[in-house]
Amino acid sequence: MDKEHKGLYLADIKRKYKDKTYHTYLLRRSYRQGHKVKQQTIANLTILPDDTREIIKKSLKGDIFVPAQGGIEVTRSRSHGHVKAVRKCCRNLGLAELIYPYPCRERDIIEAMIIARVLNPQTKLATTRWWHATTLPELMGTGDADEDELYAAMDWLGKRQPDIEAKLASRHLGDGSLVGYDVSSSYYEGSHCMLAAFGHNRDKKKGKRQIVYGLMINSEGIPVSIQVYPGNTSDTKTVDDQIDKLKKKFNIEHFVLAGDRGMLTKGRINRLKETGGIDWVSALRGSSVKKLVEKGDLQLSLFDKRDLAEISSPDYPGERLIVCKNPYLAQDRKKTRNELLAATEKKLDEISKRVASGRLKDPAKIGQALGRVDNNYRMAKHFNFVIDSGKFSYSKNQESIVKEAALDGFYILRTSVAKEKWPTDKVVSSYKSLSAAEKAFRTLKGVDLKVRPIHHRLEDRVRSHIFLCMLAYYVEWHLRKAWAGLLFDDQFPGSHKEGSPVLPALRSKSALAKAATKTLSDGTPVHSFQTLLSELAMIVLNYARVPEIAEIPPFTLTTRPNQTQEKAFKLLELGTGDRKK
Repeated sequence: MDKEHKGLYLADIKRKYKDKTYHTYLLRRSYRQGHKVKQQTIANLTILPDDTREIIKKSLKGDIFVPAQGGIEVTRSRSHGHVKAVRKCCRNLGLAELIYPYPCRERDIIEAMIIARVLNPQTKLATTRWWHATTLPELMGTGDADEDELYAAMDWLGKRQPDIEAKLASRHLGDGSLVGYDVSSSYYEGSHCMLAAFGHNRDKKKGKRQIVYGLMINSEGIPVSIQVYPGNTSDTKTVDDQIDKLKKKFNIEHFVLAGDRGMLTKGRINRLKETGGIDWVSALRGSSVKKLVEKGDLQLSLFDKRDLAEISSPDYPGERLIVCKNPYLAQDRKKTRNELLAATEKKLDEISKRVASGRLKDPAKIGQALGRVDNNYRMAKHFNFVIDSGKFSYSKNQESIVKEAALDGFYILRTSVAKEKWPTDKVVSSYKSLSAAEKAFRTLKGVDLKVRPIHHRLEDRVRSHIFLCMLAYYVEWHLRKAWAGLLFDDQFPGSHKEGSPVLPALRSKSALAKAATKTLSDGTPVHSFQTLLSELAMIVLNYARVPEIAEIPPFTLTTRPNQTQEKAFKLLELGTGDRKK
């Protein structure tokens, strides 16, 4: 405030006349004369509009006013809302303390990389470029971090992985817990990493080396541990490491391991029995189900009016066998088989034409062509073939097709958990919880977090990269749970069709309404996880100044959140009171 304004104020003189109150607004100056304080009226401002008088009143108090246009200059803008939300979730989870109990530079960089992975997964170099368009480096104090420092922090994280996983296990696993375990792979760009090898390529990338990794989750699907293996490692060979980790590193004496039929084989289960303290839930292979039918241990006629039953077999001593019949799965298998049979016949017709034209005569080469067809479709078992020199014919084996069709929709779960502990329904639902691992792999590999493609050359870097992605999924899992009401995700899972755990779970009424209308009950749009992050990214932190008035220091101004953004923040217990700084 200028010195000449000291003592000036706007006085509101009120007078009543015939039940009415009249206001007179006088600009006055107070001054001291001897020991007395006197008032001097300078001007009568009653005639001025109310808004003008309010401006004069605030100006006399020291407020500075600038022209409406051209007065404020925005010098820089950064996306802020999505960073603020994910960072708050990390704080809620105690992620920093989980990574390392004491503040340090490496911990800040790793947390910033995890947040960046959730928001915009890119290479490490691209991450250092991208995050400067957001408030992330400012909030995390990593603005000066370069690519080399990110790599150094990853090396530091790799050494911390055992301790971090042990903390996650203490949070989300306990004695008697269900532990889900599944294996996947991702292709590798390059040829200089010792982990990269040719193997069963789930990404369908021909000619690409790959790595294999096994993910451990709890019954809710929360990731607890991830381990990387060479790309030619079979699924079954990874199980022993997980058992050792659960027993010795996580100190869990008893747990129930859930794994798919290709992983928990008969030999592997025999090893679990020898180890002790381990129960399991898995499924039988199709060939094993077929043997039970042939031996009479499984009567298919029992399932004409039921879809779930327990049986026993001397081939599986001490185990419960839960037979499930899913009509929807039966329809899918029938459709798939018909499509594969048709595709196989088309290829067999091509071989017939080549033989008939004389282009293919040698029986050995005819057999090789037939083998290539079977490798693609696995349907040769349903055909009869006649192969001779310059001759080839085939016919469908209807008996084989009918026998296989009789088992459509059937699958058998095997478990060692006593019925007193786990009723039949719980065994089925526990095995189905493995779908959470499949969802995690989809998220890790491409939907959101993008593990692949992998460019790191050093083995430890590859391992820490995969672990970093798992920690990012850990944060995303909790974000999705908190935001389920705003997303297409079902926050209130419904019951199963006809009350049977074998049949697909029904979506809740609220989820069906969201899917049908694409809006919430208040009319705001339903989001996917990524579009909600994009919505939050529209909250921008503006750095501004008033160039014409030097007395006003630079300041920041944050976009006022809309209704959807307010909801997202509230669900994370995050206030929106930081509009100005």
